[in-house]
Formats: sequence, C-alpha cells, structure tokens
Amino acid sequence: MTQQTIRKVVIAGGGTAGWMAAAALARQLGPLLDITLVESEDIGTVGVGESTIPTARTFNALLGIDEPEFMRATQATFKLGISFEHWGEIGDRYIHSFGQVGKSTWMGGFHHFWLQAQEQGFGGDLGDYCFELKAAEQHRFFTGEQSPLNYAYHLDAGLYGRFLRGMAEGDGVRRVEGKIASVRQNAESGFVEALVMESGAVVEGDFFIDCTGFRGLLIEQTLKAGFEDWGHWLPTNSALAVQTRSTEPAVPYTRAIAHKAGWRWKIPLQHRVGNGLVYCNEYMSDDEARDMLTAEIEGETLIEPRLIRYRTGRRRKTWDKNVVALGLASGFVEPLESTSIHLIMIGMTRLMKLFPFGGVSQAAVDFYNHQADDELEKIRDFIILHYKATERTDSPFWDRVRTMDIPDSLAHRIELFRESAQVYQAAGELFQTDSWLQVLLGQRIQPQTYHHMGRLMPPQQLKAALEDLKRNIAGAVTRLPQHQAFLDSYCAEPVSKSA
Repeated sequence: MTQQTIRKVVIAGGGTAGWMAAAALARQLGPLLDITLVESEDIGTVGVGESTIPTARTFNALLGIDEPEFMRATQATFKLGISFEHWGEIGDRYIHSFGQVGKSTWMGGFHHFWLQAQEQGFGGDLGDYCFELKAAEQHRFFTGEQSPLNYAYHLDAGLYGRFLRGMAEGDGVRRVEGKIASVRQNAESGFVEALVMESGAVVEGDFFIDCTGFRGLLIEQTLKAGFEDWGHWLPTNSALAVQTRSTEPAVPYTRAIAHKAGWRWKIPLQHRVGNGLVYCNEYMSDDEARDMLTAEIEGETLIEPRLIRYRTGRRRKTWDKNVVALGLASGFVEPLESTSIHLIMIGMTRLMKLFPFGGVSQAAVDFYNHQADDELEKIRDFIILHYKATERTDSPFWDRVRTMDIPDSLAHRIELFRESAQVYQAAGELFQTDSWLQVLLGQRIQPQTYHHMGRLMPPQQLKAALEDLKRNIAGAVTRLPQHQAFLDSYCAEPVSKSA
C-alpha cells in the first residue's frame, strides 16, 4: 500500500466518460477532493453512445439531476427496450424489453406456466405478459409517481457531456485545455505523477482517471496494462455513424437491424435520429457499408458518415497503480445492448465506494478489477448469445458466428435453457432473468421441457389466470399516452429558427 493522502484527482480526457467521472466525483466527494479535467477541443470523441439502459436513471438520481431538464438539454427520448430484427432468421422480430415478464413464483419463472399453456394450445405470445414490451409495440409511454414502467433514455452523448460539464464546473472542477505531450512517472514505483502538456504546463495529481478513449494513454501506453482481445467471439470491428433529421414521431425503443455482415442501429432523439452500421470488415468493405447505410437511412443527413474502428475486448487491468481506466480506455464490448454508458457509471460508483483516500491498496485494486472483469465477462456472454443463437445461413459472416466455439459459461446457459427452460441471473450480473429469457426465445432457442408446476392447477384455471393478466396489461397500455405526445408535454426542446 502506498502511504500517501490522495486528494488531487486528474481526469485525462473529456467526452462522455470524462465529464461523467468529473460530475460524479464533484457531486459525491467534492469537499474531499481537488478535481482537474484535462481535454483538448482538437481531439474528437467517439460520441455515438446514444442509447442507455435503466441504470442511467439511478446514476442521474445519484447526481440529483432533474429529469425534464436533463432530457431537454440532451434532446432525449424514452426507451423501453430494443427491437431486434432479422437476428434469429431473416424476417424475425422480437423486443428485448426492460420489463418483467408475467408473475413468477419462488419455484420457477412465469415462462414455465406459459410453456405449459402453449403445450395445451393457449396462452398467446410471451410478450403479451410484459407491460413495457406492449407499451413499446404501441409507441406509448408515461412516467410519474403512478407509472410502473421501467425505462431508460436515448440521448445525444455530446450534449450529455456538455450538460455534465456545466454541473461539474459549477461544483468546482477545474478544466485545463490542451493536448497531453507526455506522462511523468515516479522512477521507483511507476505511479503516474503528472501530465505534461504541449504548452509546457504540468498538471500534477495523486490519482488519475484515464478517459482518453481507445488509445488508453495512461492505462496502456504508459502503464502497459495489456489487452485481452475478444474478436474471435465478437468479430465486428467497424462502424459508420451518421445523424439524420427526424421524419416521424419518436418511438420508445432502439432498433437493431441485422444485415449480412453485422447490424444497423436506429436511435430516435427529439429532433434527429442517430443511425449507424456495425460490420466486420473481413466480410464487408467500407464502401459497401457506406452504400448500405446511405440506402437505408431516412431524412436529411446532418453530418457526413463517420468511420470508427474498434477492437472488442478489455484491459487486463482496469485499475493499475494509481490509474483507473473508464469508458473506451478500459475496453469495449460492441453497443448491441447499450452497455457502454452503464459501464462508465458502474465504474465510477465502484471507484467512489473504494476511493483510496489513504493511499492505493493492492487489495482494493484487485477487488475492483475482479468485479469489473466479472461484470464485463457476463455482458460479453449476453452479447455473444445474439450472434451464436441464430439460424441465418445467408452469408459467410453468419455462418462463422453460428458455428463458432463460445465461452463455456455461455454454452452452459444455452444448454440449461434448451434442455429444461431454466434461466437465471448470476450474482453481480447486469442482465436479469427476463432479459436472458426474451433473447433466448427471440433467437429461436426452444426448450425441450420445462418445470411442471403449471400442472398443479386445472387447465381452465391456468387459462383464466393468463387471460386476466394479459387483459390487465392490455388495458393499462391503452390508458398510456402516445410516446411523442408525452415527450412534447414533458420535456420537448423548442426547435431553433436556424434548425
């Protein structure tokens, strides 16, 4: 353990990750720390992380953020889930919603009752028993004290960073403009001591947070933490991103539309739409990807399509010495399930819990890294599931992912569900049982058998119970306003005359 008092925190890099770190530290630990953020206006950010999961609401609440104000500032809309199109097979569509499916018991999940009903010739679609899923399908939404909807946001990541910057600077964070020329380390310990700017200025610190994106200036280029490549499981390595003007009311879900070499996203904000094409450049050229994206998008393009190269994987150490990596600097799992912003948030809350005020403890570093590794591996498995569990045979890309070897941890989950319809949420895992269930079934994995607890009631009683539940959800959904109408009343940002 290094015996020193840690007070000066330096955040290298701005963007979404940097300003989320600054705002969280300032709001929660501000009186105890001296916080500086270093960034250059000349260095662009990736900035396409526009879709979140419900943990974003928890993080915003932690920072005391007013929801309508935040949504106006970031042009945000609401999100109830993701519509997956053409994944199991061309023509398929299912929604992975943020909702609870049916009513489970201690003995087993609701889907066992549903599978019993299916065998007996009734029960309808599993989605009929999920409030959030049915609301998403009908483009309805409401939030307030009386609304049980579990939701997240679509937002402009660049505007979110700017919003958090205003908060952080208001809470005393100091911003230094400029590019980092070199990193100064302690000759004996290897700990980072200062960032030397191109201007010659020196920014000293006791503790550093690396938000420098894929290059990992501190964690990788300086400390050589190492990188574990997951490209053999998740082979996409390129994305084109473009923004278009909205041409229709915003829907409360993200669209993830599979194509022959990857997938395409569509994320509705208040006045524009975030579009992107994710692909593996072994199976699709950049020009072909650009042509496909251009042909598919709707509305006036607001920027030129931007090419992003990436490697899926993680740093072998997320925290090394007195440096913690956040965001893209810590690793990257493709944005299929909108986990990028969550990983920044959980990384910061984990760091604040373990903050090394009295010096860096190796035990705390190891504990942090173990938790970060464990969570990311489970997210990785959930993403791989979408590719492995497919029946598509229309292209070499889908042939590759359909037949690839997968981690034993995921292979066991798939077999458990295929053989007995058992599904679970592991300790410390982000994605809940209902998420695994919706994707497993949506990707065409059909259980061979299931728990027979449904046989404990007569078929007519089971049928009546399911119909009541389905009717209650359908009725509740029809009472919700349309998503666009609710947005307009709750948080719409007026369109400027120049827009």
